[in-house]
Amino acid sequence: MEAPQLLFFVNGRKVIEKNVDPEMMLLPYLRKNLRLTGTKYGCGGGGCGACTVMVSRYNPSTKTVRHHPVNACLTPICSLYGTAVTTVEGIGSTRTRLHPIQERLAKCHGTQCGFCSPGMVMSMYTLLRNQPEPTLEQLTDALGGNLCRCTGYRPIIDACKTFCKVSGCCQSTENGVCCLDKGINGLAEFQEADETNPELFSEEEFLPLDPTQELIFPPELMIMAEKQAPKTRVFCGDRMTWISPMTLKELLEAKFKYPQAPIVMGNTSVGPEVKFKGVFHSIVISPDRIEELGVVSQACDGLTLGAGLSLDQVKDILADVVQKLPEEKTQTYRALLKHLRTLAGSQIRNMASLGGHIVSRHLDSDLNPLLAVGNCTLNLLSKDGARQIPLSEQFLCKCPDADLQPQEILVSVNIPCSRKWEFVSAFRQAQRQQNALAIVNSGMRVLFREGGGIIKELSILYGGVGPTTISAKNACQRLIGRPWDEEMLDTACRLVLDEVTLLGSAPGGKVEFKRALIISFLFKFYLEVSQSLKRLDPGHYPSLADRYESALEDLHSKHHWRTLTHQNVDPVQLPQDPIGRPVMHLSGIKHATGEAIYCDDMPAVDRELFLTFVTSSRAHAKIVSIDLSEALSLPGVVDIITADHLQEANTFATETFLATDEVHCVGHLVCAVIAESETQARQAAKRVRVVYQDLEPLILTIEEAIQHKSFFESNRKLECGNVEEAFKTVDQILEGEIHLGGQEHFYMETQSMLVVPKGEDEEIDIYVSTQFPKYIQDVVASTLKLSANKVMCHVRRVGGAFGGKVGKTSIMAAITAFAASRHGRAVRCILERGEDMLITGGRHPYLGKYKAGFMKDGRILALDVEHYCNAGSTLDESLWVIEMGLLKMDNAYKFPNLRCRGWACRTNLPSNTALRGFGFPQAGLVTEACITEVAVKCGLSPEQVRAVNMYKQIDRSHYKQELSAKPLIECWTECIARSSYSTRKAAVGKFNAENFWKKRGLAVIPLKYPVGLGSVALGQAAALVHVYLDGSVLVTHGGIEMGQGVHTKMIQVVSRELRMPMSSVHLRGTSTETVPNTNASGGSVVADLNGLAVKDACQTLLKRLEPIISNNPHGTWKDWAQAAFDQSISLSAVGYFRGYESDMNWEKGEGHPFEYFVFGAACSEVEIDCLTGDHKNIRTDIVMDVGHSINPAIDMGQIEGAFIQGMGLYTIEELSYSPQGVLYSRGPNQYKIPAICDIPTEMHISFLPPREHSNTLYSSKGLGESGVFLGCSVFFAIHDAVSAARQERGISGPLRLDSPLTPERIRMACEDKFTKMIPRDEPGSYVPWNVPV
Repeated sequence: MEAPQLLFFVNGRKVIEKNVDPEMMLLPYLRKNLRLTGTKYGCGGGGCGACTVMVSRYNPSTKTVRHHPVNACLTPICSLYGTAVTTVEGIGSTRTRLHPIQERLAKCHGTQCGFCSPGMVMSMYTLLRNQPEPTLEQLTDALGGNLCRCTGYRPIIDACKTFCKVSGCCQSTENGVCCLDKGINGLAEFQEADETNPELFSEEEFLPLDPTQELIFPPELMIMAEKQAPKTRVFCGDRMTWISPMTLKELLEAKFKYPQAPIVMGNTSVGPEVKFKGVFHSIVISPDRIEELGVVSQACDGLTLGAGLSLDQVKDILADVVQKLPEEKTQTYRALLKHLRTLAGSQIRNMASLGGHIVSRHLDSDLNPLLAVGNCTLNLLSKDGARQIPLSEQFLCKCPDADLQPQEILVSVNIPCSRKWEFVSAFRQAQRQQNALAIVNSGMRVLFREGGGIIKELSILYGGVGPTTISAKNACQRLIGRPWDEEMLDTACRLVLDEVTLLGSAPGGKVEFKRALIISFLFKFYLEVSQSLKRLDPGHYPSLADRYESALEDLHSKHHWRTLTHQNVDPVQLPQDPIGRPVMHLSGIKHATGEAIYCDDMPAVDRELFLTFVTSSRAHAKIVSIDLSEALSLPGVVDIITADHLQEANTFATETFLATDEVHCVGHLVCAVIAESETQARQAAKRVRVVYQDLEPLILTIEEAIQHKSFFESNRKLECGNVEEAFKTVDQILEGEIHLGGQEHFYMETQSMLVVPKGEDEEIDIYVSTQFPKYIQDVVASTLKLSANKVMCHVRRVGGAFGGKVGKTSIMAAITAFAASRHGRAVRCILERGEDMLITGGRHPYLGKYKAGFMKDGRILALDVEHYCNAGSTLDESLWVIEMGLLKMDNAYKFPNLRCRGWACRTNLPSNTALRGFGFPQAGLVTEACITEVAVKCGLSPEQVRAVNMYKQIDRSHYKQELSAKPLIECWTECIARSSYSTRKAAVGKFNAENFWKKRGLAVIPLKYPVGLGSVALGQAAALVHVYLDGSVLVTHGGIEMGQGVHTKMIQVVSRELRMPMSSVHLRGTSTETVPNTNASGGSVVADLNGLAVKDACQTLLKRLEPIISNNPHGTWKDWAQAAFDQSISLSAVGYFRGYESDMNWEKGEGHPFEYFVFGAACSEVEIDCLTGDHKNIRTDIVMDVGHSINPAIDMGQIEGAFIQGMGLYTIEELSYSPQGVLYSRGPNQYKIPAICDIPTEMHISFLPPREHSNTLYSSKGLGESGVFLGCSVFFAIHDAVSAARQERGISGPLRLDSPLTPERIRMACEDKFTKMIPRDEPGSYVPWNVPV
């Protein structure tokens, strides 16, 4: 029998695949086989949305087409038979026509590095195909499964909002008044400023959305679906067989024949297991369009839903049913809906099936606890016939007599209606509000005897607190017959805690938090039911105390709205001069169409090989032996490179590339496998056998490093005034400390490189995603023993970097280049997300200890601070991070007597490195924590203490550099005014007095961010400008485009200097071939330094051409270029900038390391749920002093993106390590960066008007990093809210809150009767699951 062909359509074109590999996912198929590289690889696990595409299916029985978004990385191509796939290339391009969503995303400045843009576009496009005029809720829901690390999401929402019915309004009419009628928060001040403000984009110019112009569903597929006889399709690969039955009978036969084969619908459960846990299935059964699995039938006693329905379809069905039936019948449906709204992202909800979700029985399943308390039953079928089993606790813990038999399949689920006097509730708490697995979730149901509050039935189940979903059945049994009152609640809490137990070493950690959630949820249930009883029978049941009602309300959520106030362009400026105007990112349109080419999008080179690394599984061990024999025997494996091959080339400066005899961290590179394909290389890497012998000591945490005196080099120290004397004169002294966790860069494009040997003169080309091409050139040249002029490094653009694409990138590039050189073939190396997070390190975890001496009025006269950073196993840039931390630790404050010392701790973790802000986000937080504690001791607000200690006018820093604090004071007072701080402070106080279980907090944080690199040499930059005879210009410079818009700004510079339109200027990328000896791109100065070099080149050209231009003043550049050529005048110029004056003497502790300061202030207001630790950022106001902005749209994007990244650092981004030093959080499923649900509901950003002129580029300021620190305004607002809760509960004493302020830390700090009730484990009596490093 001939093998069936796989037939589907991609972008309107038919694809027929004869020899299909069932293990092939859609993403590599699109990228490698069809060369459609617009769809990106971001995580491989469906957690980031970078690979989103639209899949359309035709249903012949309903004659309808369903469009839904999917994650291409999890979609097996065998599941696509008869479907139409649409990728970003299929909806529009610069060569054909743009789709309105592509145009608007680019023109609203919704792209920065652009790597996530195609996924964003496709999520939005799919929504528009289904809802041409979506609501704001549908929009944020559609984008909930897409992550972006650059923009902070707001401009993406702006772009998408232009398709909504209502634009500009927050769509919440509080007290019946629209927000637009009453000014910000009902306060009309500062509204007039916005009216004269030029918009960053103009909606009038946008292409209209015309649904008739979309790709139609291929008629051929419709005919095929209508006419084709349903027959099972079987696709056989080398290792795996894919069986696709078309009828229920065939499905049962397949399951009878292969009882152990999994049934795959959306592959969202089996897929990640195969990919991340190494599970392998030789046979997979995937039912296709079997009508019985998609059944929806409603009877008077309940609802029957087919197991094949997607979770998104279930959500729509339930939403419909809830509208139609009376409330008392829909308790279970409402509870399910509540969880379906936050479960995963839109893509996963559209792929995952109800049956798959139920049968997978994940321990943190959101729906199973609810389905179990709702007394649902499962309809099973096998060749032996049908039967029903209850969806019970026994089923959920896989008891053999309550489970499916191997040959059985789940056909449908019966969900009964609720009854009168029956109540069902759903609860969950996760690290992030949406698209995050629950830490704990719960389903609870109670049924009362008719007419009275006496419990007749009670059912409570929890997920996330054990290996399976757990029922508190004994506790429930003992509560039957009890009245619904406080006494019952108290007993219930104790009984449930006794029954649902967690060991101190339980997997997942957060043990005490989970115990607290178990009973906090129970209390919420008690309140919800009490409120419902009161509604049903007001006379009989007392109403809740007003202050308790807040426990039931959702956290503040209105729709997003914002105002931006940037600078007006000087009226005398020429209209064609682009400086100061919101010019769109140069690659914006290409980002949105998927045409922007990143490193891994480059086509395969002939005979290209793939390299992957084998990394250490031990944190500190001796390598006893490495056995490569099995790996080398596998098909396609070409070579395995170890330290022995590299010999003396295995080190560069202080870094060793591959481990020699010892490993110093989990993730240490051991060897590199080179094979013909990526799959072969990865399979071989798993077969390399390394034998280790553990070594002592194992040092992971800063405290352990201090104990073992494990530091790099000597400490750094700065001192001013006389600290010891000052401590004798102050009113009070306090001592404290604060710990900050690290942060992962989470750039969307993982580490990527392609090395191509040229074949003659030993020349080699390196295409790599890096911030520092010259360094890669140096390291590779040293490794290959070549001179640098043979090694060329090229960077077109980088998909996000944030400091993480320098040190480790060069090590991996050197090994890849060695492999390419050794075999004379091109070698590609692309890290998977998990490898990237494991190998590359991130922001340094930090411990700050402070001793402050202060007066009663809050003035801090003496401060002694110690900083410790967890540097990891190698030095990398850690000493520099400590130095910058010490230089910038004063933030906005003048401490007359200050001593600060810093140590870089050597530990057995992957080496930490540069990350946006470079030491300041940690050092600044230590200072602000100290100020907050001083405020408490003085009985003042933190804002008063901040104001009294702030720099005034002209002053000197603790390292004797002069500064003018005038813009700082302006930002502070403007921020307090714009945010209506005093009015809102009073409103927060009133809210807190009226609400016991919800609290709000407000904080204002000032910012002084010094910009400079500490040395002149590090600040030099060069550029090359060519004028061609047709009058067009090519410009090259040493800066790397990584999303910050530096290329766009450089073209603006050329346009102004040469007085020509931007369209005549082109920029190809950065290469060591055109501009040699460049510095790294980072430190907020890339546009500044390179811009001055570009300006210098342009001025050189103009000077040369001055006689020609003055001879023909009305000529064009084409005329002038031709005339210059005819007169033998060079039309090419090199520009150079030697760097800002800069010096720092660490012996004396003084110098002038920085060129200028960026000042700012941020005010944030949050609301927290004291029972769960959840928080919501209600509003943020930011005022920045940006000098003269070169491009307000790009600068605004930098500030917002940095703020959201900082907010993530201080609140939800939490790295987790095992006590053996293994990183647990290796992808977006375990490590949560802010998503759309986390951004402030209201955001107001304004720039100070430009002031004095400076010697920077057009008096602008670099804004890449400073905004990160402002994220701590959210941290201190939460601190304020937690303090209010503790104060109300009568808890005095100091409050130490470490960063990040996760739901766990917030909940456990809001101590109450429930946290007192939970059992606590004695430290030392168990081995914790994770350790805080």
